[in-house]
Amino acid sequence: MTRVLVISNDTVGEQMAGAGIRAYELARALQPHATVTLAAVRSPHRPPPGIDVRPYHPIDQRALRPLIAEADAIVCQPQWAVTASWLRHSRARLVFDVYNPEPFETLEFLRERSRLLRSTLHTLTVDRYLGAFHDAHHLMCSSGKQRDLWLGAMLAERLIGPELYDRDPSLLSVIDTVPFGLPALPPMPGGHPGIRARFPQIGADDEIVLWNGGLWNWLDGPTAVRAIDLLARRRPGVRLVFMGASAVGPAKAATEATRRVAAELGRFDEHVFFNSEWVPYAARGSWLLEADCSVSTHVEHLETRFAFRTRLLDCFWAGLPVVCTRGDDLSERVERDDLGATAAQRDPEALAAALERVLERGRAAFAPQLAATAEEFRWSRVAEPLVRWVTAPEPPVRIGGGTRERLAWRAGHRLRSGSYRTARSTLNALGIRDWPKL
Repeated sequence: MTRVLVISNDTVGEQMAGAGIRAYELARALQPHATVTLAAVRSPHRPPPGIDVRPYHPIDQRALRPLIAEADAIVCQPQWAVTASWLRHSRARLVFDVYNPEPFETLEFLRERSRLLRSTLHTLTVDRYLGAFHDAHHLMCSSGKQRDLWLGAMLAERLIGPELYDRDPSLLSVIDTVPFGLPALPPMPGGHPGIRARFPQIGADDEIVLWNGGLWNWLDGPTAVRAIDLLARRRPGVRLVFMGASAVGPAKAATEATRRVAAELGRFDEHVFFNSEWVPYAARGSWLLEADCSVSTHVEHLETRFAFRTRLLDCFWAGLPVVCTRGDDLSERVERDDLGATAAQRDPEALAAALERVLERGRAAFAPQLAATAEEFRWSRVAEPLVRWVTAPEPPVRIGGGTRERLAWRAGHRLRSGSYRTARSTLNALGIRDWPKL
C-alpha cells in the first residue's frame, strides 16, 4: 500500500487545537486506503488511539527527515525552510494543506507586536506559502472562497499557464476543497463530565449558550458577553460558557479582555463562565450536548472573509444550533439552511435578539437540518479528493515544475521586464504605438 506521512504543525493527543485535530482525522480517513504515519509536535499527553503517531521537536525537526525519505506521499501545511527543502528533494507526492489563511492570520495575530517583527514574520509566511505552491503536486483548502484566493495567488506567481490549464482546465486535480470534517457517529450522552459538572453553580433549568472554542484576538468575545448582559435582563436563567482558553500571547490577551468586560458588567461567574483549559477532544461531545445553543462572534477583516470556523462544525455534529456573526463561509450556511441565526458584527443588541430567537425555538426545531449538514461533512466524504490523490497510480507533476524552473522564472522575469521596458521606451520615442498587433 501507499506509505503516507501526515505532518501536524501542532500536538496530537487528548487535548488538541484545530491543526492537530485536522491532521489526526485526515490520517484516520486515509487509513483504509494507505499505510499512514502521523508526525506531530511532541506532547505531554497520550496520543489518541488507532493511529501511529511519531513525535518531533517543533524547532529541531530532524526527526522528520527519515519519515520524509520513506514516504510515497506527504500531507502537511506549508513548512519552514529546512523542512521544506527536505520535502522538495524527496520522491514523495506532496499535498500541501492550505485550509488556514495564515498570511492574514499572522497580520491579525501580531497586531500588537512591533512593526519590524510583524512585517518580517508576515513576509516569511507569504514566502512559505508561495514556496509550497511551487513545490506541491496538489493543494487542498477548506472552501470555494479559499480556493479562489489561492488560485489568484497561483496566477500571480505565474503557476497557471497553458501546460497546466490544458492538462485540467478546472484545476480540480491541482487544488480542491477538503473542508474540516465530522465523525461518522454523533456524540453520545454520559460518556464524559459536561458543563454543569465543571460549573456546578449552573442550575438544571438554566439555558446554556456555549462558546465552543478558544478566544483569539481575531474573534470578539466582548460582544458575546455584552449580548448576554442584555439578554439576562429578559431571561435571567441564561448562562454563557467559554469552553477553552489559551496561554498563547494574543489569545491570552483576548481572554483577559473578555473577562474584564464580564467583570465590569457584574456577570463574571454568575452569567458568564470561563473554562481555564482545553476540553479533551473525546469529551467535547458532552459539552455540546448539554448546551442549548452556541455562539461565535468575530470582527470583519480579511482573516474573517477567508476563514472556515471549524469549531462550528462540531455544533452541526451535536445538533446544536449556532448564533454567529455574518461574514464568513459557515455563517452564510447557517443563515441559508436555518442552522441557527446570524447578526451583524459588534452589535450586542442584534446578537442578543438572535440568541433569544434560537433559544425560544429550542434545539429540536433545528435538529433535522443540522443532521443533514453534518452528514455532508463526514470525514470520509470530505477527504475523498485527498484519498484520490495519494492513491493515484500516475506519477505526480509539480505545479511549479521544480527548483530549477522557479529560479529560471525569477531570472527570466527580470530579463523580460527589462527587455520590455527598453523596447517599449524605444517604440514610444519613435512614435510607434500600435505594435505589437495580435
